Formats: sequence, C-alpha cells, structure tokens
Amino acid sequence: MSDRPLLEVEELVTGYGELRIVRGVSFALAHDEILAVVGANGVGKTTLLNALVGQLPIVSGRVLLDGVPVSGQSSHRLVRGGIALVPEGRRVFASLTVEDNLLVGAHTRRGRQQIVADLATWYETFPTLERLRNRPAGALSGGEQQMLALARALMSRPRVLLLDEPSLGLAPKIIADVFEFIGRVREQGTAVVLVEQNARLALERADRAIVMQRGQIVIEGVASELAHDERVRDVYLGRVAGRTA
Repeated sequence: MSDRPLLEVEELVTGYGELRIVRGVSFALAHDEILAVVGANGVGKTTLLNALVGQLPIVSGRVLLDGVPVSGQSSHRLVRGGIALVPEGRRVFASLTVEDNLLVGAHTRRGRQQIVADLATWYETFPTLERLRNRPAGALSGGEQQMLALARALMSRPRVLLLDEPSLGLAPKIIADVFEFIGRVREQGTAVVLVEQNARLALERADRAIVMQRGQIVIEGVASELAHDERVRDVYLGRVAGRTA
C-alpha cells in the first residue's frame, strides 16, 4: 500500500452560487482511517461533503484520490472511482423496496455475480434488511433506514465513505450499532470521513479530527486528544477565531 494519502483536499473553496461556504479547507485522509469533521451547525461540514462527491462545484482548490485529480468530476464518475456518500437524513428511495434500494447503490458497477454476492454479504451483516427485503424503504424505522443507507452506499464498493450526521434522529442503542458498524467498515479497508454534530461521539470513534468554524479548519489533530481539548468546546461557543495546529 502506498504511503501517499488516499484522499487529499487542497485549499478547497465551494458553496452555492456566489456564496462561499467552505473557504480554503485542506486535509488528507489515510487508507483505513476515520477522520471526524466536527463543528457547530452551519459551518460548512455538509457543504464540504457535497463538494467531495460532486454535488457542488469546486470554485478553487483541488481534490485528489490516490494521487489523481478528481475535482470537477460528476457524482457518477466519483462513485465509480471510489467515493460514496451517506447523506444527512438517509434519503432512501421510499417507494422502492429495500432490495431495489441496495441495487441502486450498485448502479455504477458491472458484473451481476459480484453484485448478488455483495447483496448476500449485506443481508448477512444486517439480518433485518434481509427480512424486510421486499418492503418499501419508506415503511422502515429510522434506524432501519440508516442501516439501509449505509449498505446502499457500500454496494458501490467505495474506497472512501462520506457519512453526514449518521446519528441524527436515532435512539442511543441504534446509534451504538451504527458506530460499531462504521468501525467494522474501516477494519475492512474503507476509509471514512465522518461529519457528526455529536462531537464527543465522533472524537471517541475517529482516528483524527478537524474542527471547522465559518467555513475553515480552526483545529486539527489526533481525535482522542481533541476529545479533551477545551478549544473544541470553545468552537461550539464561537470563541475560536483563528486556525490552530
């Protein structure tokens, strides 16, 4: 495996129309790493993920995957190249069955046998999904939909999994199950960028973390150390104004 980071983000600027939400963000993601992105609401975390997966234009800066520039590519090409997003609110296709949702996740792939084998893998991982495979996704509970959204993204066999607020609206027991699974995903070789409003939870589970404020990174470091860093609390209270290494 190369020593080069799997994902490199260099001075990324993005937003909506003329509004620049993310302003000069740089970070690297190693192979088999969980990187937490934390910060108060409205600082640009979701905007950052949407740009990385091609849903927003990159105004300046660049993104490299395995050393190859991928800035400006379509979402379809980025998914095929190895980047997948589990969006905030899960956004399953409510009228489609569980199994059809999973097959949508594999739409960029070829090879029916491998897709069928992966279906079996995720049904084994999430027995509830197998039991509900013919049920409309809209009829599932919030926790079941989150598991479906995770499995759907993984059906594309991503190298980088982007997770946007995976704990949102879930009961504590389900949150624990989701984060246990995120750890297993990393152990199986998929790197994870985790956007999570619950900073304590994210910093407990991640390897490294970046803390954002007003569209920029103001703190970065080892997640376990930042979990006890008073500067992180200050970011949520609006007290940190400059970037600190």
